[in-house]
Amino acid sequence: MEKATRIVWPRVGVVEIEEFQVGEPGPTEVLIKTLYTLISPGTELAFLHALPNTQHAGFPQRPGYNYVGRIVAVGAEVTDLNPGDLVIAHKGHASMARAAANEVLSVPEGVDPRQAVYSTMAAISMQAVRKAQIELGEAVAVLGQGIIGNLAGQLARLSGALPTVAIDLVEWRLSVARACGADMCINPGDGGLEAIRAAMGRPDVDVVLEATGAPEAVHDALALAGYRGRVVLLASTRGVTKEVNFYSEVHRRGIVIIGAHNAVRPKHESSQAYWTQKDDWDVALRLMATGRLEVSRLTTDILPASEAAKGYELLRSDKAAHLGVLLDWSK
Repeated sequence: MEKATRIVWPRVGVVEIEEFQVGEPGPTEVLIKTLYTLISPGTELAFLHALPNTQHAGFPQRPGYNYVGRIVAVGAEVTDLNPGDLVIAHKGHASMARAAANEVLSVPEGVDPRQAVYSTMAAISMQAVRKAQIELGEAVAVLGQGIIGNLAGQLARLSGALPTVAIDLVEWRLSVARACGADMCINPGDGGLEAIRAAMGRPDVDVVLEATGAPEAVHDALALAGYRGRVVLLASTRGVTKEVNFYSEVHRRGIVIIGAHNAVRPKHESSQAYWTQKDDWDVALRLMATGRLEVSRLTTDILPASEAAKGYELLRSDKAAHLGVLLDWSK
């Protein structure tokens, strides 16, 4: 039995490292030695600090789902994967992992593991963009320029959005969005909606992707959507959006509200606007391989896995300077 280490949250706000036995791979499994995992700033911090809409989880928790590593052993019935293969998987923050062979995906030649580790975040953004069904020339605004907001803007642009409008209150995040290809970058400051409209030079857009997770931002998303526009709820709102007048804000204007939680996916076969996670992983990796999806600019910190607690604290205390925090398990 192989000994390994992993992150555990024993109680609210506490990050520790624990040992565990990873075990040998079963007949249809692979054993992976981790290279990097990526902290999900929105979801993981929300669950770590027990924010609204996370109470059901309880503690202890063993977090993580952005994972890349190399296979070190394969089960007797695995024929399409080999030791040494670089793969991504939906696995937690740990030094090693066992996974079903049909639930991992090989990383194409030329894609750095520090890029590949963003595949799940890209897939989360991708399923929201697919559900928006963006047409060539439609204007798309993205509220929030964290990881999923930045990637959603890039993917909307690849889908034909024109212009793509990145909106955030942090100037540095807007500079990253600009470098990643956003057509317009707007910091509304204290000006709110009117400042956004003035900067855009138009009152509304065809599609709004809400990527902040702030309950109050849903009002802005509804207000920025034009007649018969679409509002896609990409980020998980941590609280209740109060006093929505569904007649004036939604019904009278024909607004379509689309829930885009990553869990609402088919398990086995992709169809229009609803692709499996593995299929979206494949697209994300191919976009990275061809240079069409930029993720390297999102990484602000690479820390030894033993300093995981520091990584969470950086994201909690200084969102203006930290975005993609990778944990290095290779040592």
